[in-house]
Amino acid sequence: MDLLTDFKAFIDKEKLFSADQPLLLAVSGGVDSVVMACLCKAAGLHFVIAHCNFQLRAEESTRDETFVSSLAERLQVPFCHTRFDTASYAELNRVSIQVAARELRYKWLEETRAAQSCSCILTAHHMQDNVETVLMNLVKGTGISGLHGILPAQGKLRRPLLFAQKDQLLAYAQQHAIAYVEDSSNVTVKYTRNFFRHKVIPVMQEANPGIVPNIAASIDRFREAEILYQQALEKHVRRLLVQKGNMYMISVLKLQKTTPMQTVAWEIFRQYGCTAAQLPQVLELLDSSSGRMVETTTHRFIRDRQWLLITPLVEEESPVIVIEKDRSVVPTANGVLRIRTVLRKEYTTIPTAATIACLDKAALQYPLLLRRWKQGDYFYPLGMRKKKKLSRFFIDQKLSVPQKENVWVLESAKRIVWIVGLRIDDRYKITPQTNELLTIEWEAL
Repeated sequence: MDLLTDFKAFIDKEKLFSADQPLLLAVSGGVDSVVMACLCKAAGLHFVIAHCNFQLRAEESTRDETFVSSLAERLQVPFCHTRFDTASYAELNRVSIQVAARELRYKWLEETRAAQSCSCILTAHHMQDNVETVLMNLVKGTGISGLHGILPAQGKLRRPLLFAQKDQLLAYAQQHAIAYVEDSSNVTVKYTRNFFRHKVIPVMQEANPGIVPNIAASIDRFREAEILYQQALEKHVRRLLVQKGNMYMISVLKLQKTTPMQTVAWEIFRQYGCTAAQLPQVLELLDSSSGRMVETTTHRFIRDRQWLLITPLVEEESPVIVIEKDRSVVPTANGVLRIRTVLRKEYTTIPTAATIACLDKAALQYPLLLRRWKQGDYFYPLGMRKKKKLSRFFIDQKLSVPQKENVWVLESAKRIVWIVGLRIDDRYKITPQTNELLTIEWEAL
């Protein structure tokens, strides 16, 4: 079996693309991408060559661009190219040169793919690249998802050389007298990948010369194991996670009885900003009292009685909304107030739903104010003559921390008229002397 035959077989096995689809090939000028282009030509595929000049290696970068342009001409295929000020982009966006180059490259490749009406983008990652990626992922602690390495197909990206070792590509280039250029930056070990390529893997090969194909074979098994893993995990997620609006709830008892608990918890929690370092802190909430919480960059994990609540961090919004006399609709971040005036005689029965406040309009002073509750707030609950702090009222109502944070109060002349959606103040209730009612309905989003 020769490399071209294996190339075609891999494309068919992984169902990467059909032979009649136009392709965009990312070609740097190095042996890997040049051999990929030549294999595509020999296979009778239709393609466009794309080259990025990152302007990081002075004359060498210009040499590569010229070489790839000549390659496209020899292969008689269209050529697209661009130049990036990679160093300025990295400085402006505060990222490393490698990250900057990757972001610029893939963004431009996708734009070019669409402009050239190509079905997908081909990159020349090979077996050694894949093994290096898995080893780096193991060192970083990415978990099982890092063990599948570089996928043959991912979005619009295709990697048709993952089956091939570097030596095979070099041998094919020599056999067919294929010219290519060398990237001097590949020699330095200051980049993580190059360190693994030149320092780590050679030492491993001293112990086992077949380390690269052996790990590559394991990667194939890891990919299939990950599918089984995700299927099992999905069953746990469906059993544990309950969604209510933008909040998620997990039964503490169910999670504690889950096996393997830490693995399932990690896979769920990391979707909400939890890092590996924070996982023990979040798990400690399972044995803590209500009200304890852990905050990630995007969410908060809160222990609330028998539940673990996961709520998104919200930006502060305007602390006060002024409601003038003629206003009928008041939107907020988590609901809408609908206001109307009704004559007393129009009501045979006063609504008692907590989401509707029926108030004596004559007792109100405009403008009304709608705001978030704060510590120290108090009111006179309907039916009571004694005032009560809202914090105590919330405890009696068994409100969770997220529920408390979403509570609005309606205020008139510095007095609380209504804890929105919960209870009106007794001082503003309907009496036999009431002629006009102000009805306010709360519609939660």
